[in-house]
Amino acid sequence: MKNSPIERKIYSNEPLLKDPKQLFRQMIMDLSNSRELAWRLLVRNISAQYRQSLLGYIWAILPPIFVTAIWVFLNSKKIIQFSVVDIPYPVFVLTGTVVWQSFVDSILIPLKLINQSQPMLAKINFPRESLILASLGEILFNHLIRLSVLFIFLFFYEFNIPLTTWLAPIGMLSIIIMGMAIGVLLTPLGMLYDDVERGVQLGVQAWFFLTPVIYSVPDTSSHLVLFNPIGPLLVTTREFLTTGQFQYMPAFMIYSILGLILLFIGWVIFRLSLPHILSRISA
Repeated sequence: MKNSPIERKIYSNEPLLKDPKQLFRQMIMDLSNSRELAWRLLVRNISAQYRQSLLGYIWAILPPIFVTAIWVFLNSKKIIQFSVVDIPYPVFVLTGTVVWQSFVDSILIPLKLINQSQPMLAKINFPRESLILASLGEILFNHLIRLSVLFIFLFFYEFNIPLTTWLAPIGMLSIIIMGMAIGVLLTPLGMLYDDVERGVQLGVQAWFFLTPVIYSVPDTSSHLVLFNPIGPLLVTTREFLTTGQFQYMPAFMIYSILGLILLFIGWVIFRLSLPHILSRISA
C-alpha cells in the first residue's frame, strides 16, 4: 500500500501582494477548504449561544418585536407621529426592524467571532476564511428565524404580500454583504483594540435614527436616503416585501455592487494583516 504524499507548505518573507494571482488563487482555495470547519464552528457557536438560555431562539426575534411594539405604541398615542401612506405602520416598522437587525448582526457577528477565536488563531493553522463563513451562517440563521416570524405576522395581519416578495432574498443578501463588508474591514483594528467593538455598537444605535427604519422619508428629502449606504438597500428590500413599488432601485444596485467590492477588499486586508496582528498580540 503506497503512502499518500505529505502536503508541504512553503513560507516566504516576500510580500503576498507581489504576486496577486497567487494570492487570490490561495484565497479561493482556502475558502473552498474551509467549508467543513465553518459548518462545525457554526453548529458549535449556535449551540453554545442558546444552550444555557431559558428562552432559547426567542432571543433572535425579541429585538425587532420589542422595537416595533415601542414605536407602534408611541405612534398610536401620538407622542411621536410618523406618516406612512402605503402600508399599515406596524407592518412598516416590523419589516424595517427585521431588515435592520440583520444588518447589525452582519457588522457585529464577524467582529465578535474573530475576536473570540484569537487563541485558536494564534495556536492552530487552519483556513481563516472558515471564521468568515461561520459568521455568515450565523447571520443567515438568525435572519431566517426573524423572517419566519415576519411572515407569520403578515399572515395573521391579513396583509396582501406582493409578487415581488421573491426578490426579497436579493435585497437581504445585499444588506448582509454590506454589513459584513463593514465588519470585516473593522476586524483588524477590532482585534487590537476592544474600543472598536464598543464604538461600533454605539455607532449603529445612532445610524438607526439616520436610516428610515421606523419612518418614511418624503421625496423632498430623498437625499437623506441616497447618501446613506444602508438606506436604499433597506427601503428597497422592504418594498420587495410590502408594496412592489421601488423608489431607489438605481441606488440599490450601486450600493449592492459597492458592498461586494468592499467585502472583497476587507477579505484581502484581513488576510494580509492577520499574521502581523497575531504576532503583535502574542508578543
